[in-house]
Amino acid sequence: MTVVDRFLEYVKFDTQSDELTNLTPSTPGQMIFARHLEKELHDMGLSDITLDDNGYLMATLKGNTDKEVPTIGFIAHLDTSPDLSGKHVSPRIVEEYDGGDIILNASAGITLSPTQFPELLNYVGQDLIVTDGNTLLGADDKAGIAEIITAVDHLIKHPHIKHGDIRIAFNPDEEIGQGAHKFDVDLFGADWGYTMDGGEIGELEYENFNAAVAKITFKGRNVHPGYAKHKMINSIRIANQFVIMLPRWETPEHTEGYEGFYHLISFEGSVEETVLTYIVRDHDRDRFERRKKELEHLTRKINNEFPDCASIEIKDQYYNMREKIEPVMHIIDVAVQAMKNVDVTPKVQPIRGGTDGAQLSFKGLPCPNIFAGGLNFHGRYEFVPIPSMEKATQVIVEIARLVAEK
Repeated sequence: MTVVDRFLEYVKFDTQSDELTNLTPSTPGQMIFARHLEKELHDMGLSDITLDDNGYLMATLKGNTDKEVPTIGFIAHLDTSPDLSGKHVSPRIVEEYDGGDIILNASAGITLSPTQFPELLNYVGQDLIVTDGNTLLGADDKAGIAEIITAVDHLIKHPHIKHGDIRIAFNPDEEIGQGAHKFDVDLFGADWGYTMDGGEIGELEYENFNAAVAKITFKGRNVHPGYAKHKMINSIRIANQFVIMLPRWETPEHTEGYEGFYHLISFEGSVEETVLTYIVRDHDRDRFERRKKELEHLTRKINNEFPDCASIEIKDQYYNMREKIEPVMHIIDVAVQAMKNVDVTPKVQPIRGGTDGAQLSFKGLPCPNIFAGGLNFHGRYEFVPIPSMEKATQVIVEIARLVAEK
């Protein structure tokens, strides 16, 4: 099977994660998909295959060299984003994209256009896999899974390519921030790893946001509005006051690169009680800590005006993996060289988000992130260029070869 064949098969599985179930995996479709992959790995002849009750699937391709070679790992996640349905995904291939609009769903008027998505123009002449406009595609991260398995299959069929032991793992619930929570690093047993979960071709990432979630609760007091003077405390209005106290330009829609932000992701309320939920992001650890302190400071300011009205709960989610990768930068050098060897221009850049690799790095498995090739993740405009998937597969093979060679 080619990487495209595998990908088109894998996206048929509905594997959306769900942060409300408090289960691992959070949805049954992920385990169904994991069992399908488990059988495929058995049929390929891999060893040390394990699938635990939490949906973590691991396997080994044994090395074929007498040299002492580090064990490296490749990791991708089973789930797709809860942001849009991943059920009944119906992909199609646009052959030799001509640079114009792509009609995804004529009846609904849904078009993938370079006017809104200029990055499309980077792929003129290439075959693209797109959605039918009703669902996401699932390249995040089924492209990564297809690339890893196809690369391993290539190594099996081409034993003249020398490599050490290669560990692969597919985990659940990355999209809800829990992909690495129950990942057994000791069982995985790799010296280092790579998540195949990046975006466009060439991306190589070993820096990511420090991340936290903050929930601010505002208590109000409701009375009949006709007789409310000096009695009513409207928690919605107080919450709105809090929102406008934060810097207007430090939001996702006004930031890029290394710039951090406060992002209001939920506003739920009534006169009696309103709850704001923010995610806080910054690459710099000191600025990250200052952002959290600012939220606490503004909460105290609200309470000075409205005593005992506001309370805040802040929970760290993950940290910037850079501090764990910098001592072992040779793993980045290997990935850079592998890309160059297969005619891919490396694009080393920070992740404006998170990755399982960040949490794994802090659990003792240094784990930068490599492109899987998809773009416009988490929505109906998601697409993946086929040559990008093929190149990602080649990069995996080349990393394995270089590690054995060096």
